[in-house]
Amino acid sequence: MDFQVVVLAGGTSKKLVPLVSKEVPKALLPVANRPVLSFVLEQLELSNLKDLIVVVEGEDAALCVGGWISGAYADRLHVEVAAVPEDVGTAGALRSIAHHLTAKDILVVSGDLVSDVPPGAVAAAHRRHDAVVTAMLCSAPVSGPSDSGSSGGKDKTKKPGRYNIIGMDPTKQFLLYIATGAEVEKDTRIQKNILRAVGQMEVRADLMDAHMYAFKRSVLQEVLDQKDTFQSLRQDVLPYLVRSQLKSEVLVNSASQAPPEENGNEKNSSLNNHKTLSRILANASMPSFHELYASDHSGSSPVRRTHKCCAYIASNSNYCTRLNSIQAFMDINRDVIGEANHLSGYSFSAHNNIIHPSAELGSKTTVGPYCMLGEGSQMGDKCSVKRSVIGRHCRIGSNVKIVNSVVMNHVTIGDGCSIQGSVVCSNVQLQERVVLKDCQVGAGFVVSAGCEYKGESLARKEK
Repeated sequence: MDFQVVVLAGGTSKKLVPLVSKEVPKALLPVANRPVLSFVLEQLELSNLKDLIVVVEGEDAALCVGGWISGAYADRLHVEVAAVPEDVGTAGALRSIAHHLTAKDILVVSGDLVSDVPPGAVAAAHRRHDAVVTAMLCSAPVSGPSDSGSSGGKDKTKKPGRYNIIGMDPTKQFLLYIATGAEVEKDTRIQKNILRAVGQMEVRADLMDAHMYAFKRSVLQEVLDQKDTFQSLRQDVLPYLVRSQLKSEVLVNSASQAPPEENGNEKNSSLNNHKTLSRILANASMPSFHELYASDHSGSSPVRRTHKCCAYIASNSNYCTRLNSIQAFMDINRDVIGEANHLSGYSFSAHNNIIHPSAELGSKTTVGPYCMLGEGSQMGDKCSVKRSVIGRHCRIGSNVKIVNSVVMNHVTIGDGCSIQGSVVCSNVQLQERVVLKDCQVGAGFVVSAGCEYKGESLARKEK
């Protein structure tokens, strides 16, 4: 389809500490004992989108991710791994690799997306509409989008808001208005004025931006070049393109020198222009919105040709979520061996679980439905595992209870331990009778016998 694909695979995200480390960057975090990045790569392969640039933050993380890809996908995909500086943001990451982008259209997808929505369907919709951007939207989880995170981030300024307010035309194909989290709080008054004037625009607060976008390359590069302060595709580039599609001569003239999309703090210019903007938006409910504003029409001011910003809305039956918080990590692991097990790539037993043939279970040990026990792992007698994923080559003693937890590879668990609602990273050692509830234990950590922890994050000091 002449699409180049850019997978933004992140680095060692602060929101996922202590799960991530120099040895295990975000892209390689296990979901059902597979790196999370594999879920995106397999969907791209199924859509025959095989020319990829995987962008990783930090040289060390890029080496880890590149090493894994070259082993797992050597004959299947054409992948170039590009390292970019940490914390450049999604727009900054694309800026860093802009010279590699040559195709007419670019599909950008987050490496932490776990979904069964075919990327090819988003690409096809983009081509069909000849859009400058097509954003994939999916149903927001009941608890609010996972990007609000529940890992207790202390930095309020960076924490995205819980809702996207999205305005679409009645055919649900064109994006007419979008505001993300913090903006919703800040600009509610303006937004109400616009919405009041646009009775027929469909406004949704139940959709999540899945961070899969198709862009017309020429427009994307122009925006990245001209707007060098833009850091985020979701919070800067997409809203900017949606606003600027409504640009008309009326709007430009009435705004004196500052049309809304040119002004960094657009609150004032939005107040000046919202009546004019509303007048344009009021016509957005007409089926021919984009055709109407693509040409001059008699009896009114000439309107500059608009570009099209489109939406691809995933079906409610699709699974679609991002691994961008510790809570999301646990939820996705539970889902992929549970209700969304079609994504796992594994065959489930008659007991609705996955126990590797090489795993060993002691007497009176039970592994319940929606559980996974990895290759070479051994469990002692009278153990109980419920709704949990256990990785490869773990050594688990007797009388151990594991509930709603993820245990990664090469973990040693002593007799009589109880692990509930927790993540135990690779190479951890839990000595006898350790009790963990709602904890995260970083790689290589040793928990002494008899210790009890609740709601703690335990990790070795980085050297």
